Amino acid sequence: MKMKRVLVTFLSIALVMSLAACNGAPAAPAGQAGEPADKTAQPAATDKPYIPVIALGFSHQFWQAVKLGADQAAADYGVEITFEGPETETMVDKQVDMLRTALSKNPVAVCMAAIDNESVASDLKAAKEKGVKVVGFDAGVGDAADSHCSTSNYAAGALAAENAARLLNETGEVAVVGHSQTTVDAVARVDGFVETIKKNYPNIKIVDVQFGEGDHLKSADIAKSMLTANPEIKLIYASNEGACVGAYNGIKEINKIGKVMLIGFDSSAAMKEAIRNGEIAGAITQDPVGMGYKAVEAAVKLVKGEKVDKVIDTGCYWYDASNMDDEKIAPLLYD
Repeated sequence: MKMKRVLVTFLSIALVMSLAACNGAPAAPAGQAGEPADKTAQPAATDKPYIPVIALGFSHQFWQAVKLGADQAAADYGVEITFEGPETETMVDKQVDMLRTALSKNPVAVCMAAIDNESVASDLKAAKEKGVKVVGFDAGVGDAADSHCSTSNYAAGALAAENAARLLNETGEVAVVGHSQTTVDAVARVDGFVETIKKNYPNIKIVDVQFGEGDHLKSADIAKSMLTANPEIKLIYASNEGACVGAYNGIKEINKIGKVMLIGFDSSAAMKEAIRNGEIAGAITQDPVGMGYKAVEAAVKLVKGEKVDKVIDTGCYWYDASNMDDEKIAPLLYD
């Protein structure tokens, strides 16, 4: 993660002067997560440019890590942000209310990970017509985004493949337990792994690819059936936390721990414990701190009229028992 710390006094002054016409002063103190939409995440009374950051959720440690990065960028760039999200990542109507409330405070930009792109499309279009810049992060906001910050899931899958090859000494049979055949990000995680193995490691054979919807039980059953049908499998790659924990359970149920290696994606308390004790070889983590930072950074640059890439890769990392406590990696792992 590369986060350039920029704290220059004239930046804040320039932002305020150039955006005063569209930056109304927020009137109410910050609300608490879970209150009605008209009371949530009120920006503090300030003359700084205001940028709301609206996530898919709020309480999960992933989103709190995104918040940490967004807060740091706000401090570095001299802007005021609020960070909020609904209690669950299915509450479309509540998230729409959060967006509308935030837009009523006359922000100069908005950063958002929409639960449903279509539900926010008209509000974001109207905001853009008023000069508000829009930055999508993680799930993003579709075509409404002036810039989009997220993990390159294909590159993450490729990183998993490279580590699988290293662990296998570039030879052996492997299988994949994916979590979705339809979600774009999920497909990219599998494609990145499979295509990297096929292109770069001719002595590694992918003998099976199946999908368990990220469900622990389904993924466990898939792992067991794979290993029964292909007893020479030496490693399984699982493309999200649910697939990984499920595959781990399946491998354990048939007493293959220590005989079959497992590589996962993201993190959880169960994954971290199994990685610490060597039962899972390692996993790929996204960089939610960097995601939050780069989203706010992109918003500031767009407001200032600077050139910003349409898609910004926020990075990913391999972690295992040897580095999961490193100061660079530990903040990116969550329960």
